[in-house]
Amino acid sequence: MGFFDSEIVQQEAKQLFEDYQSLIQLGSNYGKFDLEGKKIFIEQMESIMERYRIFMKRFELSEDFMAQMTIQQLKTQLGQFGMTPQQMFDQMHQTLERMKSELPQA
Repeated sequence: MGFFDSEIVQQEAKQLFEDYQSLIQLGSNYGKFDLEGKKIFIEQMESIMERYRIFMKRFELSEDFMAQMTIQQLKTQLGQFGMTPQQMFDQMHQTLERMKSELPQA
């Protein structure tokens, strides 16, 4: 069975994508959130980034041809911006850390 033939993988990918899209859409109003809303948003983004990191690691470890092609496509796309997948995750982490540091301290 191929990597993408797994119903579990398909469902997880679909859920991850939907959760990410919903959070990004919600994030367009981030400036209007109260302090607790901002904290929750950041926590949810961190959770999605961790889920994404794990999902990508599964791709990397898979011997399935399509999974390897997906990783190569991601590397190529990011390479056009002078970035590796690890740098992408590091950048997202730094952004979330900066967002946390900008929250007012109670």
